[in-house]
Amino acid sequence: MTVSRTICLGFLAVILVGTLLLLLPISTASGEWNSWIVALFTTTSAVCVTGHIVVDTGSYFSVWGQVFILMLIQVGGLGYMTSTTFLLLLLGRKFGLRDKIAVQQALDRSKLQGGVQMVRSIIAMTLIFELTGIFLQLCIYVPVHGLPLALWYALFHSVSAWNNAGFSLFSNNLVDYQFSPLLNLVIPGLIIFGGIGYEVIFEAYLWIRHRLTRKPERMIFSLNFQIVISTTLILLLLGTVCVFFAESRNPMTLKPFTLEQQLMTSWFQSVTARTAGFNSIDIGKMTNAGLFMIIALMFIGGSPGGTAGGVKTTTIRVLSSSTKAILQGKENVVLYERQIPFSLVLKSIGVVVGSFLTVVLSTIIMAIADPEVAFINILFEVVSAFATVGLSTGITATLSVASKLTLVMTMYMGRVGVLLLMASLLGDPRPSALHYPEESLLVG
Repeated sequence: MTVSRTICLGFLAVILVGTLLLLLPISTASGEWNSWIVALFTTTSAVCVTGHIVVDTGSYFSVWGQVFILMLIQVGGLGYMTSTTFLLLLLGRKFGLRDKIAVQQALDRSKLQGGVQMVRSIIAMTLIFELTGIFLQLCIYVPVHGLPLALWYALFHSVSAWNNAGFSLFSNNLVDYQFSPLLNLVIPGLIIFGGIGYEVIFEAYLWIRHRLTRKPERMIFSLNFQIVISTTLILLLLGTVCVFFAESRNPMTLKPFTLEQQLMTSWFQSVTARTAGFNSIDIGKMTNAGLFMIIALMFIGGSPGGTAGGVKTTTIRVLSSSTKAILQGKENVVLYERQIPFSLVLKSIGVVVGSFLTVVLSTIIMAIADPEVAFINILFEVVSAFATVGLSTGITATLSVASKLTLVMTMYMGRVGVLLLMASLLGDPRPSALHYPEESLLVG
């Protein structure tokens, strides 16, 4: 039982428990036993913080069912090891070396020390951001729904946004609030902070504290911080511009809106496309150009160490810098005056190639199972599932059981990670004393 197998089996155990809970009659609004495929699909989507749905969450599930979904989102967003570590801390158990290694791999940290303290900080940070989101959203929902119902809506959407899940209790997601300035700041804010990674937020906090205390020494940001922040800002701006130009002339999406409303909606979809899956326009009515651009943003996803999916911003940045180095005839990859280890370049290649093959295989299976569905819609659905985004063109509920099971597996692989899943299947690599002769070949 390796660490990677512990994490992968842990997620499967949570999915199994969640499926059993959503199967119960108390979980459905009708009071009847739930369908196994609906329970399995919804649970996997919640644990993998995807947001894909085959039924309307707000009307199909009872209050208990919605509470179960909310708990699964929280556990899935924090991660199996983080949630388990926090539970063991509450029980007063001491951590051994194996537990520390598991936390290190789960959080994708470079250091072994400080894992337990990191978990405590993650829980505290999660509570702070989610409570802030709840109070701010009350200003939006109270005038329409009253305090009790507004409080539940604010709690559910705050947890869903921070964990980049994209689940909504409204039948049309957040379309009714597409022009609310506060909602267009609160929900994207929770999504962005939840998706940039916990260590980046910690580093930003330390920088703010450093400036407030006016210490004379200069604080140097880590390479991870610089890459994540710069790449995130570029993608947010680029995504907003692309959505605006792709949909501003589309009468089914942005054309009827004013310029301010178009920019606001473009910003919202640019943020949610990379991680969360909330939507303020009908995704199924977007142009092919808009859909393909959203697919690219979804595939990239958020940043490591957070609640987002995708191949991650750092992976794309390492590969783009590697390509730049090759084109310039350089042998080393340099970012912000720091040389990138060759092993990290290989890992980035492995992540992208493994993710690409997963998307291709899932797309082929779904195209065979549902040949009547347009290819762009199938590809959109698969990438959204693998990147744990949850956006859909509206075909999810109409898919066959085979396609739904394919999406279940795709969501699971996207959440645990391709490399971690392969490590759990193949086992830990063993060191070898063999060194083979080097030989060149033609590429490109």
